[in-house]
Amino acid sequence: MAGDRINSTDCDQVSPDFEEHSANPKFPMSKSSANSVEDLHCELKDQIYSERLSQLKIEIEKLNIPEMQINSEDLHDQFCDPNNPVQIKFNDISAAAYRIKGGVEITPCTRSHMSSLTGMEIFFKKEFLQYTGSFKERGARYALLSLSKDQRMRGVIAASAGNHAQALCYHGKMLKIPVVVVMPKIAPIMKISNCRSYGAIVIVEGTSMLEAKNFALKLSKVLDLMYINGYDHPNILAGQGTMALEILEQVPDVDAIVIPTGGAGLLAGVAVAAKAMKPDIMIIAAESDRCAGFYNSMKNGKPTLTIADPTLADGLAVSVVGVNAFASAKNLVDKCVCVQEEYIAISILRLLELEKAVVEGAGACGFAAVLQGSLPELKGKKVVIPLCGGNIDTTILGRVLERALVADGRLIKLWVTISDRPGSLAEFTKSISSFGASIKDIAHERAWLKNDVFSVQVQAIMEVENSEKAKEIEEFLIKKYEKVIMGPYGIQK
Repeated sequence: MAGDRINSTDCDQVSPDFEEHSANPKFPMSKSSANSVEDLHCELKDQIYSERLSQLKIEIEKLNIPEMQINSEDLHDQFCDPNNPVQIKFNDISAAAYRIKGGVEITPCTRSHMSSLTGMEIFFKKEFLQYTGSFKERGARYALLSLSKDQRMRGVIAASAGNHAQALCYHGKMLKIPVVVVMPKIAPIMKISNCRSYGAIVIVEGTSMLEAKNFALKLSKVLDLMYINGYDHPNILAGQGTMALEILEQVPDVDAIVIPTGGAGLLAGVAVAAKAMKPDIMIIAAESDRCAGFYNSMKNGKPTLTIADPTLADGLAVSVVGVNAFASAKNLVDKCVCVQEEYIAISILRLLELEKAVVEGAGACGFAAVLQGSLPELKGKKVVIPLCGGNIDTTILGRVLERALVADGRLIKLWVTISDRPGSLAEFTKSISSFGASIKDIAHERAWLKNDVFSVQVQAIMEVENSEKAKEIEEFLIKKYEKVIMGPYGIQK
């Protein structure tokens, strides 16, 4: 159940020698003795973990990372080879589910308040309730648990702007595995701080995710660390697929799953698991139209470089989908939908208002596809939509909500030229109030007008019930005043 977290670490597992000794009737061991040996084992693991982190910090401080020479061999990732892609199987996901049990949340999958508004029976899989705020914990924990003893001792490295980095850092700390993450300079300060609070080594380098990834791959060779791709390592895909097992247990008769898609790691894992257990289920990929990497890859039949423009769904802005992810998902995905930015903003607003859920742009992309009207075939069906993450900066959230209100036609801006005679402004505001509108800001302009000196331009920002009400106000003002300018509101088709 959600909330039944067990913060299991390697300290929960004593050495095989100890287990054999304690199980032997010739060597009975009291409970207090067992606890003391386990405590000693824990202390030893902590010491080795701390010493390795200190060693890595010293080695990294000696490097001039921005000046490092990077060649094609440095950029090779043996686990994500375009010439030899790996297709994950259902057995891989089953194994992952067993290994991560107790270490990640079984998140709720509840019926949405918006089911009646959309004409579908929608269930939200609330992955933003994971400890670090995203589904990435599933793959990160399984990837770390799958390391050899030697790899655990040496540690791992990854490149990420947020969620993968946080998940890896947190579970690295829980499992006493040293973690180094390279984050681009555009990464949110909050996420950088979170990674450091988990005890990981954080390197902020590179102006983009691509540059950060190149530095991380180079450092993996220099520091002898295993590089873990956040959306394409086979164990990451298997870990993400465990979400589908939970979904099918929580909503057994689900007809479709709409999955936010960037690098396609979650899509691949969920598609493999869901199709294996329920072959007739629809798997739908939803991505931002400003970085339609999976759509372009499906169109071209191979992972395709796609220029990523700035998007609210920044967590999905991956230039090239994962080669393993694409190989695993390409024959299992029934439809791919590209979503406009305005609908991503509105979906964040709707989720906050009606579901009381704070969800980031990438995590809300699946629901945005429904609001956009791109999935009419799902009317009347049971649909599960993962809300993949809730790590959105508070400053960004404020801006997104304002833009969402504009796109929803509930926040409007207008300029009206009225008489400068006493009572004219009062008459204007009274007219506005009769429509139930609330004026949020108002200003006069007298100097930069070409009308007579007895006129004044009023600029007003107001909140209205909906776009239909905004249209009524616009039509009323045009009839009453000669010069009316309405700022754009609602979604521009």
